[in-house]
Amino acid sequence: METRQQGLLEPEPLQEVDEDMVSEVDLNNSVSEEEREEIQTELIKLEEEISTLKQVLAVKERRQSELRQKLGISPLNELKLNINKSWTEMQTSTAYKKTSETLTTAGQKTTAAFSTLGTAISRKFGDMRNSPSFKTFEEKVESTVSTLKTKVGASGSGGNFEEVLNSAAHASAQNTPSNTHLTEDGSEQTS
Repeated sequence: METRQQGLLEPEPLQEVDEDMVSEVDLNNSVSEEEREEIQTELIKLEEEISTLKQVLAVKERRQSELRQKLGISPLNELKLNINKSWTEMQTSTAYKKTSETLTTAGQKTTAAFSTLGTAISRKFGDMRNSPSFKTFEEKVESTVSTLKTKVGASGSGGNFEEVLNSAAHASAQNTPSNTHLTEDGSEQTS
């Protein structure tokens, strides 16, 4: 054998050791030469069929695109149609119907509960309004309102709104018992 350095791009000649390894691989593969040729032939046929099918598919996709364009079907229109179709299918599904029925029932029960609650609150307000303490409060408010009306009517010629409020507050303070007394100079003092 000749010892010569090989460059990176120069092919290395096949040596006897490599040939022995190839024959060992063939023995381990357990495929006869005839079977190997049949498999090779079948593989070539399949690859040709796949290539043909890809070409046919590409032609059919182009034709589909042309027909859609002629009909005015854009990808956006198609998306809308798909969404509408999906929505319709979902609405007719059993799960949707059951969920809708459950929500309707829950809504009816909630409405009934709020109605009952409203009736109870209304009844309580009616009871409260008829109570003696509310009647007393109502009378005090009516008295204050009538006092304000009287003061506003009496001072309509020369007073302003602030004077009326001060007068009403002073009148209200006189009706309320307190520890207020007059000092020597005439001013009020609370003790």
